[in-house]
Amino acid sequence: MKIHILLCALITTVSLSLQAGTPAQEKAFTDKYKTAFEAKDTATLESFLYTQGADPEILGFYKMMQSAEAGEKISKIDLVDLKPEDAKKAATPQDSPTGGKVCLTLKPVKKLVITIEKKDASGSSTSNTENFIAEKDGKFVIPVPGPCKS
Repeated sequence: MKIHILLCALITTVSLSLQAGTPAQEKAFTDKYKTAFEAKDTATLESFLYTQGADPEILGFYKMMQSAEAGEKISKIDLVDLKPEDAKKAATPQDSPTGGKVCLTLKPVKKLVITIEKKDASGSSTSNTENFIAEKDGKFVIPVPGPCKS
């Protein structure tokens, strides 16, 4: 009986430690990201990237894509749970632009979804951006792909 209780306690502890950050941490992350994005603060935006083990060319691409629409007004920003197809996509090696295969350097726990709506005299447009989000040392980061480890 004692083993059963200890096993349940262990499973509960492990499952709680595998959960992503708290709602307060998620809100702090999205607020900081939105503020940096709208202010076109590229240094802060780049600080969200987890670059350890990243492919240098892919890192350059991530930096460019992150700042491409920076300065625009974000109409919606959310951290969402990964769907099974998201988890499968994140775990699947991708072709590298320089040859070979690349993988995410950290396992994602969430997905950052950003919506930008633009309106002007010639009409309106909406763009959506999605990034996988991982947790490293208690903070949310955007893992940049690097060479797959076998």
